[in-house]
Amino acid sequence: QQIRGLEEELGVQLFDRIGRGLVLNEAGRLFLEEARDLLRRAERAATTAREAGQGEVGRLRVGFTASTCFNPAVTRVLKTFRETWPRVELVLEEGRSSLLQAALEGGRLDAAFLRPPLSSTTYLDFLLVASEPMVVALPIDHRLAGRSRITLGELRDETFILYPRATGPGLSENVVAACQKAGFAPRVTQQTPQLATTVNLVAAAMGIAIVPDCMRQLRPDSVRYVPLRDGALKAEFGLAWRRQDLSLIIRRLIDTAAPIHGGESLKQGRPC
Repeated sequence: QQIRGLEEELGVQLFDRIGRGLVLNEAGRLFLEEARDLLRRAERAATTAREAGQGEVGRLRVGFTASTCFNPAVTRVLKTFRETWPRVELVLEEGRSSLLQAALEGGRLDAAFLRPPLSSTTYLDFLLVASEPMVVALPIDHRLAGRSRITLGELRDETFILYPRATGPGLSENVVAACQKAGFAPRVTQQTPQLATTVNLVAAAMGIAIVPDCMRQLRPDSVRYVPLRDGALKAEFGLAWRRQDLSLIIRRLIDTAAPIHGGESLKQGRPC
């Protein structure tokens, strides 16, 4: 009776009636194959949904600035995350801090490695991931290139290559403020959109720059990186995400990044 009802619903005969028996015909055989495949796909869909709900599978869109990608902490976080959660697809996007923050707030990114301060923390939380010293990048034949340490005061007569505030607001403001504290205003002759470009202009002897220590892997043949004597200038960066959109997958990334800084200042909140 159930078979007849199914045949009536489908409008096709699935079985051939032979005497008192039933034999699956071609239409019935194809229907059975499709039904079994549908059940298998439904089971896979249910499993995938459960795994996604548990943060084990899905897609994570992560942004990073051009300078943070040179820091080994970012590489370590992404490598560890990929090894721990291999079924989560990482979609990476490079951009300026201001554009990445806008993409975060607009929902086009799930998280981003940014340098503080953020222009707004109304919708975002922030976790400090790494702090590194700033170093002086000099042309290889510069008069100070042979020094093991340099004070900021020794740079008062130099021409600076600086990155505009839109590229790295925290970095550029900190450099200018530190120079002013040392008794001079830096003479800026060039502004560059990216730190990598800054280093290339230093290599071309267009001036000097103060850059995060991670940049020293660029142009080692033509740029000399010298630490500042007081070590007061630091470059920090961290992981930002939307406060109201803390999915399990994003939580997995935060948990992966949290131990990197060695437990110092590892708290969610607004960067100062």
